[in-house]
Amino acid sequence: MKKVAIVTGASRGLGHATSEALARMGYKVIMAMRSPEKAQADINKLKMKDLDVTAMKLDVSNEKSIESFVNEFKREVGALDVLVNNAGIFIDDEDGGNDDVFKTKSSTIQKTFTTNTLGPFLLIQKLLPMMINDGYGRIVNISSGMGQLKDMNQAYAAYRISKTALNVVTRVFSEETKGTDVLVNSVCPGWVQTDMGGKGANRTIDQGIKGIVWAATLPKGGPTGGFFRDGERLDW
Repeated sequence: MKKVAIVTGASRGLGHATSEALARMGYKVIMAMRSPEKAQADINKLKMKDLDVTAMKLDVSNEKSIESFVNEFKREVGALDVLVNNAGIFIDDEDGGNDDVFKTKSSTIQKTFTTNTLGPFLLIQKLLPMMINDGYGRIVNISSGMGQLKDMNQAYAAYRISKTALNVVTRVFSEETKGTDVLVNSVCPGWVQTDMGGKGANRTIDQGIKGIVWAATLPKGGPTGGFFRDGERLDW
């Protein structure tokens, strides 16, 4: 039986590329995104390559959408092996809040935290029991070096806070799965040439997904509760 993967934020960039990579490895991939209808042409291209992909509607910033997605997934698919929490936002604060922590708006922090941290938390909370019951699972939270306490500074406070907190989510749930074959890790893809990263980024999308796919396909006994880039452990 095919292994099943959910990839959030799968309409483009790292999410789309990760979905294709896993599908090429034989996974049935649920490509979760806010507007599946807008990505249908790209989904069809993947299907024409005989890849087993399905688009499902999900807005990770909306708890009702998460609930609806999980219910539909359990009803239509029913088993889960891999969850890649890739969906995320980076809000450009036109009032200088990106560079000056004293100008960072509470609304920017709330919106960023809701999408980048709370959404993944709720998805794991609702889907992890399936993995535990089946005795297998791989959860990959897409974090960032900007969330490292080791190199923290005042710029981009909202984004940094959300990714540092996402790493805590990784640690919290990894404690729940100790001694099992359910592995939960954070991955930093680096600065990647996506819509968020921009054309000036120093890594291609293919380079960015390398560590994501690695964490999603770890063998039994692989690391859990860690933070990695390209398979190499990072400091928190």
